[in-house]
Amino acid sequence: MAFRRRTKSYPLFSQEFVIHNHADIGFCLVLCVLIGLMFEVTAKTAFLFILPQYNVSVPTADSETVHYHYGPKDLVTILFYISITIILHAVVQEYILDRISKRLHLSKAKHSKFNESGQLVVFHLSSVVWCLYLLVTEGYLTNLRSLWEDYPHVYLSFQVKFFYLCQLAYWLHSLPELYFQKVRKEEIPRQLQYICLYLLHIAGAYLLNLSRLGLILLLLQYSTEFLFHMARLFYFADENNERLFNAWAAVFGGTRLFILTLAVLAIGFGLARVENQVFDPEKGNFNTLPCRLGMLLLVCVVQAWLMWRFIHSQLRHWREYWKEQNAKRRLPAAAPRLPARPIKREPGYHENGVVKAENGTSPRTKKLKSP
Repeated sequence: MAFRRRTKSYPLFSQEFVIHNHADIGFCLVLCVLIGLMFEVTAKTAFLFILPQYNVSVPTADSETVHYHYGPKDLVTILFYISITIILHAVVQEYILDRISKRLHLSKAKHSKFNESGQLVVFHLSSVVWCLYLLVTEGYLTNLRSLWEDYPHVYLSFQVKFFYLCQLAYWLHSLPELYFQKVRKEEIPRQLQYICLYLLHIAGAYLLNLSRLGLILLLLQYSTEFLFHMARLFYFADENNERLFNAWAAVFGGTRLFILTLAVLAIGFGLARVENQVFDPEKGNFNTLPCRLGMLLLVCVVQAWLMWRFIHSQLRHWREYWKEQNAKRRLPAAAPRLPARPIKREPGYHENGVVKAENGTSPRTKKLKSP
């Protein structure tokens, strides 16, 4: 990991060298781009990596505002921010997660899930705050009609475009991190599933000019995922703490319903009433019936699949819980009972440790006859 003191050295550019020094390599690449800003010859090339491209000045009543649209040069900017994300990933891992996991003494399986949830908690929390800020400043929450009015939404503000570029950079950086973090083979298919789904939905909203709808859907999704991974961190710290899991289970179904409702409202009804319904990729217009049906089908299938997995996992947990409860109830009944041993008592009764006769007098001791 980045900036870690190592006692063992590896051969240069070997597999272990790249794994243990990938954050330092990324830092060197970022530093080279920043140094390029100091020279006039390389400054223009360095700006391609750092700043969003394709800016357009749009005249308004008072002055001109600068907006952005997407293009092939965005890939260069995404590549630069992938390197920055790798560095931030290493910093969070080393200075926060590794120090906490050492105190918890987790197993290998739990340690891998703890690192995954710790990284995603930081990312989801920052994304939720950023997303909420954009929705408030752009006014999308107060005016839901803006989700489909004036479509296509080709021109984006600087903050909105930069947000989408950072989102794509983060989920693209998660692919090589599976190799760098030495994720267990059993965990790789599950993580690849949600990484690819996030990339598909975020890139689709960005390229199909549905950025406004994408912001609201990401806010709902990230809020639910933040609650889930936070609950998992508390569970690793204390296995008896499952209150946040119950809260997440209550919120999960509502989130799926809200996402489906907004998608149907914006795509199925809103875009269907827009006058400009022509397939024109050059102008960024994809408002045709086949495109709308394809987008709705994708959203509905993914949400139904997530809900099916959720119900399946909940049923499995309930079955395991009831099996444990039934096993605890059977243990006392199945325990063998030892037969009671008869206690030999002398005739009479005991009182204060002294044997009394039936008439209340103490029995006389027998005298032994001398031979």
